[in-house]
Amino acid sequence: MMFPDITGALKSSMPNLRGKLEANAPTAPLSWFRTGGPAQVLFSPADAEDLGYFLSRLDPAMPVLVVGLGSNLLIRDGGWAGVMIRLGKAFSEITSLPGYRIRAGAGAPDVKVARVAADAGISGLSFLRGIPGTIGGALRMNGGAYGGETKDVLVEAVGLTRRGERVSFSNQQMGFSYRHTGVPDDVIFTEALFQGKPGDPETILGEMNAITEARSSTQPVNTRTGGSTFKNPPGLKAWELVDKAGCRGLRIGDAQVSEMHCNFLINHGAATATDIENLGEDVRRRVRETSGVELDWEIKRVGQALA
Repeated sequence: MMFPDITGALKSSMPNLRGKLEANAPTAPLSWFRTGGPAQVLFSPADAEDLGYFLSRLDPAMPVLVVGLGSNLLIRDGGWAGVMIRLGKAFSEITSLPGYRIRAGAGAPDVKVARVAADAGISGLSFLRGIPGTIGGALRMNGGAYGGETKDVLVEAVGLTRRGERVSFSNQQMGFSYRHTGVPDDVIFTEALFQGKPGDPETILGEMNAITEARSSTQPVNTRTGGSTFKNPPGLKAWELVDKAGCRGLRIGDAQVSEMHCNFLINHGAATATDIENLGEDVRRRVRETSGVELDWEIKRVGQALA
């Protein structure tokens, strides 16, 4: 399907915009599932100032979605009716600071932040090696893995409101909980400051290598997947509930529950977003009938389904 092209009207209302606007942009290349319909508008801001200018002149009623690496995202086959914002190179800078601190843009991959910290002899951020996303996603979801969470190391997060105003949040103001932050959904994170501890670079790299080995031996890391599909219910493990419900290897077309780790869904090549979402809902139904537990999606599902 195709959406009405509104890029001309946007450019006219934003004469000083420096970033790139693209109409009916393909979104499949933007997510690890490699599925999904087009984005009505894809905006790649030149920098945070450009993003603020764009937001200040954008109709507040226009739906906005920010995309990082797309590692935890399912874009439905009908696409995204609104503006999709992709934070690129200008939001990917990572700097080590005095006092064992790291400042990183929201578009910086978590693994690269972990590596910069290791090279600088800053410990405490190794867990980021196990999160296949960006800092923006880690802030939004309180991303965590292998014994660490974003809330454990964050000093401050900086972002922009829908009016383009710069705002900042201390760790306490973020309102972190399991895979959640209390910051309003319409705030777009642009950068973050992290606090680590002194450490030996070789020791830290050893921790990161152990995480890499653990992931590759237990998770389908080299497949088209969206990472962990369901949140762990309190005191329980989602994968165990899925396994108990007999869903390991369950398949709808080219969409399959991973046989290696059954809290992962896989696109074997030709699966649609609908196939993947229907498979996930079937898994939720079977778990509910088997264990009486309601699994919540961890993967973010956005856009509209095809009729």
